[in-house]
Amino acid sequence: MTWTALLALAVVVGMAPLIPGIAAKTKARLAGRRGAPVLQLYRDLARLWGKGVVYSRVTTWVFRMGPVVAVATAALAACLLPLDGRRALITFSGDFVAFASLLALGRFALVLAAWDTGSSFEGMGASREVTVASFAEPALFLAFVALVLATDSLSLGGALGGPLVQAWPAATPALAMVTASLFLVLLAEGARVPVDDPATHLELTMIHEVMVLDHSGPDLAMILLGHALKMTLFAALLIGAILPRASLAPLPAIGVLVAGLIVVAVAVGVVESVMARLRLTHVPQFLTAASALAALGVILLLVA
Repeated sequence: MTWTALLALAVVVGMAPLIPGIAAKTKARLAGRRGAPVLQLYRDLARLWGKGVVYSRVTTWVFRMGPVVAVATAALAACLLPLDGRRALITFSGDFVAFASLLALGRFALVLAAWDTGSSFEGMGASREVTVASFAEPALFLAFVALVLATDSLSLGGALGGPLVQAWPAATPALAMVTASLFLVLLAEGARVPVDDPATHLELTMIHEVMVLDHSGPDLAMILLGHALKMTLFAALLIGAILPRASLAPLPAIGVLVAGLIVVAVAVGVVESVMARLRLTHVPQFLTAASALAALGVILLLVA
């Protein structure tokens, strides 16, 4: 029903700033530190929204539109996911391509905004961001192909809905590989360790953070919100692949989504506490492994 889809969308958008906070808190606790509060990002967003904006004289409208496009595309992508376990607000055949394309458009807008500053430093970060994306997106599309083969559905509503419930018993090994691939993609798209480190201040290791150094005030708030929402969407996609909730009532299905988002955030924090950030030259190998897992899932489904 539409109201359940709207409620699930509101829950995901409202929880988006909480997910990075839980991951950071988990990492801090496992390292024996107190760490920042889990609600820190909410406070940062409120503080930034009340500040002014400073624009360099060399920037153009491209720089100003980057944050708007980034948060708008993430919000539109959320409308394509069946967050209530049944039906998305917007659904059509091949909508998984639109989902990936919207997130890619948001990334492209931020890359253009970084280039518009004329800073070679931000240009370096933009180049690294695009490089990571070029390895992460094939893994994402291979995972979508596997879900389509398992469910015979060309929409996310079917690929993550009732048909997936029936597909899991018959295609458990393939779907397990797909979910593992999606988790690796989540780490990359969320700019988390071992691909990136959101807490780093070392110039030579920064990827995503370096692109937004010139943004301030509400513009930076939109970027932070859009990035948190993007990470939450990949977590919701992972939960939908592992725990299809079409057989549950609407409210319990949303409750499972909330619990799943918290578990995924804790898992990200655990990974960050036990792994070091990879050298930049090893990131392609990490994401190639994600593509290989999804490709193996596709092969198993084709030969089954």
